This record gives sequence, structure tokens and C-alpha cells, in this order.
Amino acid sequence: MSQDTLALLIDGDNASPKIFTGLLAEIANYGTASVRRIYGDWTKPSLNGWKASLLEHSIQPIQQFAYTTGKNATDGAMIIDAMDLLYTGRFSGFCIVSSDSDFARLAARIREQGVTVYGFGERKTPRPFITACDKFVYFDVLGEQVDEAPVGSAPERGVAAVRAGKKAPTPQKAEPEKAAAPSAYTKGRLDEAALQMLEKAVAASADDDGRAHLGRVGAHLAKQAPDFDARNYGFARLSDLAEASGILDVERVGDHPKVVTVKLKPRRK
Repeated sequence: MSQDTLALLIDGDNASPKIFTGLLAEIANYGTASVRRIYGDWTKPSLNGWKASLLEHSIQPIQQFAYTTGKNATDGAMIIDAMDLLYTGRFSGFCIVSSDSDFARLAARIREQGVTVYGFGERKTPRPFITACDKFVYFDVLGEQVDEAPVGSAPERGVAAVRAGKKAPTPQKAEPEKAAAPSAYTKGRLDEAALQMLEKAVAASADDDGRAHLGRVGAHLAKQAPDFDARNYGFARLSDLAEASGILDVERVGDHPKVVTVKLKPRRK
């Protein structure tokens, strides 16, 4: 288990308490959040829903009154605190929970210091903030929603359709994307762009024999696109996505731990 020390900073105006249990479970994969703060104007009724989660998970609410109408003072307070924490040198990573593009420069500045940035937000999150993070996770893949598209159903049919030159079918249970801000990926599909990205990552990570460790492939994918996540396509793990892609030969060796390697299949003429 990772022993990295993390700082968790939540923009209360741009997050919902419904994702909190899944959020903490996801963060546990990266380290321990020793600092847990959430920012907002707690005099507003819209933030009342956070109370139970804050008490249960020992989250410190930071009060920030709005100085004037139409301006978000919460962002400023969160950025100032983040920089103060960064300069202590105690943290190997920051978890920024928001869908606001105002945090793009903050994420970039933290990365310049050699500290990892994990972003969490909605599908409508602007690309500048997403790409400023080392890894970005969408809210809808956290918690129970991970299993919305079972492995071996819609995603596999979508892959087969793409490779056959046909339009991938739309999953029956998938909710429509918001037209105002479409995401880079479509839930329940592994489109041609994703297949090409996967192919390039394997080629770049492969040894002389053409076989690559799946962990290295995943790291390369994260560098190409911080929000590339197998769960965006309905798969629980990257190994499941690799098997369903149709372009990789997947091999598992050993049990504890099990080593997964992949190799590109020969192209069909």
C-alpha cells in the first residue's frame, strides 16, 4: 500500500457529498490524505448536505464568505491554502476536487514543484484543468457507478463494431452527455481514438520482443491523457480493457503478484 502523504482540497461549490465515499476509496489507492479540507460559504443552504460526510470522515470545513455577488472567493482561499501547504514540503501529492478551470494554473504550479496532482471532477470539467493534472478521475466512475456497464457487454460490442468499420452501438443504460461540455471519452465505448492511444502506448513501452508490462503501458497512457481510465469505458481494470480491445495479446504470469504483459497482435492485411 502506498505511504504517500496527500493533501485533499475540495471545492464545496463544485462537488456533491454523494461522491464522497467513492472519492476517499479512490484516494486511498494513491496514499493517505493527512490534510482534508473543504471550502465554501457554509451559511448557504446549498451546502447543508455536506454536514454528515464531514463529521463521518473528519473533513475540516473552511468558511469563506463571498465578498461580492458573482465572484467566487472560495477559489482564492483554496489556492492560497494549497500554496501554503506546498511550501511545507510535507506532501508528495495534492488531490484537487473541482470542475472549475480556475484551478488549472494551481495544478500546473504544483506539478512544477515535482509534486503529483490528482484531479477529480465532472465530465464538463474544462480540458485545461484536466491536462494540468497528472491523473484526472471523473465523478461518475467513483463508487457504485463503476459497475454501470458490465465487462463483456456493451464495451466489447463497441470495440468489435469499430474494428469492423461500423458505428459502435450506444449502451441502453448510458446517460446522455451534457451537450454544453462533451467529455473526451464516451462511457461504454472504446472508440478508434482510444484504440490508437492504447496501440501507441504499448509500442512505446515494449521491450525488444514487442511485449510490454501493463503497468508501464498504463503510466504511458496517463502521460498522453490524464483522464484516460478503463472505468470511463465500463471496465473495472486496464487488463479487462486490454483483453476486450481486440488488438492486444494479454498474458498473465504468476499469482502473487500476478504480472500482466501485453503485445500488439499482427495487423490484418
